[in-house]
Amino acid sequence: MRRWCSCVLVVVAAISIAACGSSSITAARIERAIAPTFANLVGVQMNWLELPPLAAADFAVQASCRRMAAGDSAGSGEWTCILTWKGLNRRIVRDSYELFVTADGCYSATASGDAIGGPALKTESGRDVRNLLYAFEGCFDTT
Repeated sequence: MRRWCSCVLVVVAAISIAACGSSSITAARIERAIAPTFANLVGVQMNWLELPPLAAADFAVQASCRRMAAGDSAGSGEWTCILTWKGLNRRIVRDSYELFVTADGCYSATASGDAIGGPALKTESGRDVRNLLYAFEGCFDTT
């Protein structure tokens, strides 16, 4: 019985250590999730602002993300991402976002600074619309 209990404890300890291993929340996963989400939102926003439509792929969004905690390159918590994309007239635009990523792979992104504008924008006709690029949420697969 004692030997069986020892084996069970060793197995439980091994599983616990493996579960505490590296996180499935990595910069690459966040980058692969936030870039297409952002591109889709830009496309919708252009429509809301009464601008000529473009496909999400036309914005060529690239993301570069890093964990805010010193020495950590993975895990939930605070991240920052730089999104580089092609705006109107194919001009290169860089926007910075602060992200909070939860353990289940969902995130909230908020623009840093005022380059992207505030929470609301005006259309060409003077109508106020929500700035979809100011703050948005998304999720990605952590398995």
